[in-house]
Amino acid sequence: MTAMKDTPLVIAGKEYHSRLLVGTGKYRDMDETRAAIKTSGAQIVTVAVRRSNLGQNPDEPNLLEILPPDQYTILPNTAGCYTVDDAVRTCRLARELLDGHDLVKLEVLGDEKTLFPDITATLAAAEILIKDGFQVMVYTNDDPIIAKRLEELGCVAVMPLAAPIGSGLGIRNPYNILTIIENAEVPILVDAGVGTASDAAIAMELGCDGVLMNTAIAAAQDPVLMASAMKKAIEAGREAFLAGRMPRKRYASASSPIDGTFF
Repeated sequence: MTAMKDTPLVIAGKEYHSRLLVGTGKYRDMDETRAAIKTSGAQIVTVAVRRSNLGQNPDEPNLLEILPPDQYTILPNTAGCYTVDDAVRTCRLARELLDGHDLVKLEVLGDEKTLFPDITATLAAAEILIKDGFQVMVYTNDDPIIAKRLEELGCVAVMPLAAPIGSGLGIRNPYNILTIIENAEVPILVDAGVGTASDAAIAMELGCDGVLMNTAIAAAQDPVLMASAMKKAIEAGREAFLAGRMPRKRYASASSPIDGTFF
């Protein structure tokens, strides 16, 4: 039997063996954060710069003490930003705090209730940051036209939502996600809306390069156990995508062939 072959996830020229990216918010404490992220096997960990201490508050616990940058790729994000100026300023602050680190996750929100992205502001912020030397991974809606435009601007990864942030509703429009994947020449990672392991597996079966999640793990009754489940779901979904599922059929067909048998 021929061994299954896969290629690593490559973002901004760096290879990763894990296709699960995780956040750091909403955990009960630092110990739970550390345990869940370690169990997930994630190598890229996203951090909300406006809500986390990365050293700017010396009298508070520093997140980097439990997530050392020599063990994880820290992905600062602009969560909570509603304007272009705020998002750009936040990325520049992160670059200072992380000694010139230029890989960032851009999100510019347009609505406090749904946390849907403001696409016009996202495009404008992405253009500014890319010109300023940032490697931009960008949160967006599931519009294939906008996804392609963000890629053409120079974003290193495009991250369409599956459903509203923190909703746990799963992938609401798989056909749009599939279209985005088919048209892309950069990694496509589902960001937002995953609620449980089956949602993550479906995203990977569609052909996504990875999945970013936070609430699905942190808000579970047992976050560490859910982190383990998500790791396995990502791996299983990727293997299923590479294996190629059987065609869907309207009617049943026998599992065992009957041609040429005697009755």
